Amino acid sequence: MTQLTVRARLISLNVGEPAAIAHGSKEILSGIFKKPSSVSHQLTLTGLQGDGQGDTVNHGGPDKAVCVYFEQRYPYWREQLGRSFDYGAFGENFTLSDWTEDDLCIGDIIQCGEVILQVSQPRQPCFKLGLRHNLPDLPVHVQKKGYTGFYFRVIKEGSIAAGSKFAVTHMHPARKTISEANRIMYQDKEDLDGIRALLEVKELASSWQEQLGGRLTRLLKDNQGG
Repeated sequence: MTQLTVRARLISLNVGEPAAIAHGSKEILSGIFKKPSSVSHQLTLTGLQGDGQGDTVNHGGPDKAVCVYFEQRYPYWREQLGRSFDYGAFGENFTLSDWTEDDLCIGDIIQCGEVILQVSQPRQPCFKLGLRHNLPDLPVHVQKKGYTGFYFRVIKEGSIAAGSKFAVTHMHPARKTISEANRIMYQDKEDLDGIRALLEVKELASSWQEQLGGRLTRLLKDNQGG
């Protein structure tokens, strides 16, 4: 883990209502199309005013109220894929300066004016990211590289706009970074100690707790010979 820069800036606030996108022979609704907004938006416990999701089962909700991506990751994708990739291109609501997945930890608390936020889980890139850019392998590339971004839950509601300053007000003592959570989920899937340690962070989103808890149970059962 790198030395955490305590402050960051909201480079771009991005919103978008669900829109139809072609998926094979049919169309589906997706909120992946986010565009920068120059006005203030009210942030509630379930997300930003003027924003929405097409799939409310797998997206949105209190643990995934705000999708966040890092400004520092954009140069990599622009170089690797030879595209401009404007802010919001990864479906994020917030594009943040200074920080990356190596800096913030699950359970960290961040304040922005009247708004108080908490890191809840890494972002799990889905196939709709590939559909948006006509790059079907992009979600897997994002996952393997570990440049996933993450989600905030909202502790205190309020108004927020691009240019706002973010400050870490509480560093979670377990110090389990977004990168470490990605490692456990996607790479070292049989790291029993790592899974246990991550599950001890009660601030981890419930969906990740359930998925990793189930994996731990299966691994222990397999190790015991059935």
